[in-house]
Amino acid sequence: MWNFDEISKPTGPTGYSKMMTKMTCCFVWPAMLLLTSTALAEDWSRFLGPAGVLKAEANQRTPTQWTVDDDQPTNVKWSVDLPGKGVSSPIVVGDKVIVTCYSGYGMGGDNESITDLVRHIVCAEKSTGDVLWQKTIEAVQPEDPYEGIGVPAHGYASHTPASDGENVYVFLGKSGVIAYDLDGNQLWRKSVGTGSGDKRWGSSSSPILYKNLLIVTASEEDTAMVALDKNSGEEVWKQAAGDFESTWSTPVIVRSEDGRDELIINVPGEVWAMNPETGKLIWHSRGTTDSSTAASVMAVDGIVYATGGRGGDAVAVRTGGKGDVNDTHVLWDAKVPGRFGTPVLHEGHLYTHGDGILTVYDATDGSKVSQLRLPKETKSADDRMPGSPRPGMFNMDYASPVLIGQNLYLTTRSGTVYVISATPKPTLVATSRFTGDKGFGGTPAVSEGEIFIRSDSRLYCLSKQ
Repeated sequence: MWNFDEISKPTGPTGYSKMMTKMTCCFVWPAMLLLTSTALAEDWSRFLGPAGVLKAEANQRTPTQWTVDDDQPTNVKWSVDLPGKGVSSPIVVGDKVIVTCYSGYGMGGDNESITDLVRHIVCAEKSTGDVLWQKTIEAVQPEDPYEGIGVPAHGYASHTPASDGENVYVFLGKSGVIAYDLDGNQLWRKSVGTGSGDKRWGSSSSPILYKNLLIVTASEEDTAMVALDKNSGEEVWKQAAGDFESTWSTPVIVRSEDGRDELIINVPGEVWAMNPETGKLIWHSRGTTDSSTAASVMAVDGIVYATGGRGGDAVAVRTGGKGDVNDTHVLWDAKVPGRFGTPVLHEGHLYTHGDGILTVYDATDGSKVSQLRLPKETKSADDRMPGSPRPGMFNMDYASPVLIGQNLYLTTRSGTVYVISATPKPTLVATSRFTGDKGFGGTPAVSEGEIFIRSDSRLYCLSKQ
């Protein structure tokens, strides 16, 4: 059954033909508007930052290089121990930095039991790093096992929280969605499913806010997208579709040129635009040919750029269509290899990173402009991906590049950060390494020129001193 908004069923099969709807009741640049929250402009209150475009202003506090040596650290304002691992990103809300972790299982110790798995929500003071409050949540069982190359690659704290400036919303997979106020008082908790996909690789899509809705992609838990009332946790709408399985990407809200808000997500083989108020499909196009999706779409100026993994497929689609838009709104298809991170769009160019190479593409047609091969990292066996069957899987970097001012900040899994000029022919500006630390899977957050980055053991605030 198709659930389009005032359009007829298109011809030909697509993944969305499996979708059923259940109703239970921007950023301006220049034509897009951020509608998701009342958070302050300097907040980094969701996955990939305001509007999900991975951009922040630089100022006198923004460092391009730092050291973390215990004796004489430079440009490290503070760092604080975390109670566990995770690849979720920190968010910044007012004077608070919030991040999620897990512990008790999947930590590499002997005789671990999955029943001991717990999640942690840590809230630190932005100016000092002092922990203001911390929550521990026992995992709902049965959880996906820590084995193979799936769950060990990202663990059990992979979803970045979201905030509207008043409350914080955390998605913990099978353990549900929990809302807290900014003082750490729990407001509500809601399950969005306890299932597992065929691969049992866990989930990682982060929640986003739209008006009074919290939108959660429960791809592994229920092969569905669910919208909850952010004040009560009650379900407002739910869209179930088989192609949500193997979708680890996070949706974005885009305002089209005609003023319509679209909820856009990258799923295996297609790009979908949905009505964020109802969950109904508005339009669909071809997407990447990968059997799974990890990168979120980049959407700027009413154009959506969807990239895949090693398959190298990418597609650019103009928003504002209805039904099958392959013949009307797809602007180009191209080979744009990437991995897990979302590309950055800056001054008409797309910047992608994978396997130690930064590649620049012309955003008007997808053609390759240039490449920069980054210096090789010195790695030990400890840097190998958990569950990796071969050394080649060192390069599974999850963090997306972040544009701060005119420089890209690229974080590798082992803790090297490359600062690169965001130009058609980029150059390496500086390199820093978090010596003695590892497990840098989260994308950094930026607020008022300062950079907040997490590892498997610590949370850092980088600021020019």
